[in-house]
Amino acid sequence: MVANRESRRRDCRPETAARAGRAKMIRSELLTELHKDNPELRSEEVEQVVDIFFDEITQRLAEGGRVELRGFGAFSTREREARTGRNPRTGEAVEVPAKRVPYFKAGKEIRNRLNEG
Repeated sequence: MVANRESRRRDCRPETAARAGRAKMIRSELLTELHKDNPELRSEEVEQVVDIFFDEITQRLAEGGRVELRGFGAFSTREREARTGRNPRTGEAVEVPAKRVPYFKAGKEIRNRLNEG
């Protein structure tokens, strides 16, 4: 799988170039792409790997930890203090409690790739 990933960094396949202008990728499209890149795996196995990947990130963040993926970025959480907000429909003041929110900081490699062209 690592060789596959490395070769994708160097070449720009037509289907990847066509998709580059799209604003989002949904989960089913991610699973399809991963299955195409790894035909030796059954689609159920690809889905299981993706589920485990996201579950592990979520679990680590829930524990207050941080997840760093070299070259991609780092997931962490940030504390938000309680504040007074506004109900957008009525304009009424609403108390918003303190909470932790997920935060993503892009890595150097992904920032460079985004700004290449």
